[in-house]
Amino acid sequence: MFGNRNRRKALLVSAALVGSALLMTACQDTDGSGGGDAGAGQSGSPSVGSGPSASADGPAATPSAGAPEADPSASASGGREGSGADTGSGEREQVGQVCGANDLSWSARSESQAGGYILVMAKAKSGITCVLPAALPTIAFGSDGTEAGPAEQSVGKAITLSGGTVAYAGVNPKTTNTDWGKELDTIIVAIGNEDANPVSLKVGTINVDKPVVTNWHTAPKDAVPFS
Repeated sequence: MFGNRNRRKALLVSAALVGSALLMTACQDTDGSGGGDAGAGQSGSPSVGSGPSASADGPAATPSAGAPEADPSASASGGREGSGADTGSGEREQVGQVCGANDLSWSARSESQAGGYILVMAKAKSGITCVLPAALPTIAFGSDGTEAGPAEQSVGKAITLSGGTVAYAGVNPKTTNTDWGKELDTIIVAIGNEDANPVSLKVGTINVDKPVVTNWHTAPKDAVPFS
């Protein structure tokens, strides 16, 4: 009798334990914290008030507020300056261009030294900077274009004319000891034989026979055409 009672008590205890375990499992399934499907559903939808999600490539790049912008006027080489020398007025002028006769202001006068000669003077016009090349001035006389030969054995240096700088050349119109010659009152001056704009200078009546001319010089005393 006591054996049957003890067996029945053991069965009741086992049944109570199994029921308690089933009850705990049911509670876990209904609280939403352990279900795999529920968690997946929550992570698949954004929460209210959140910003747009970033793409797989990351957020779109936006320029920084303090970043400098490229200057469209700058050249590909990194600078905007033009070539040439600064004139001080925001403009630039070409450096090293060869003078033409029309770039210069001209004058001439007769001198008595060395038996008499003509001193030719050239000065750059306002706003012009140019170079007299290291070559003999081109001096011609009269309608037949009689040209002066060199009075010096070597060619002089190039001279840059600008502002108040003056270049001087001395012309001896007659190097012969005869009475023969052409009487003329004008000389033609050019910067080399290719000068397209030679100038004509009045010099008074002169007797021309085998004329010579010096190189350009920056001092008049150096432009005396000694025989």
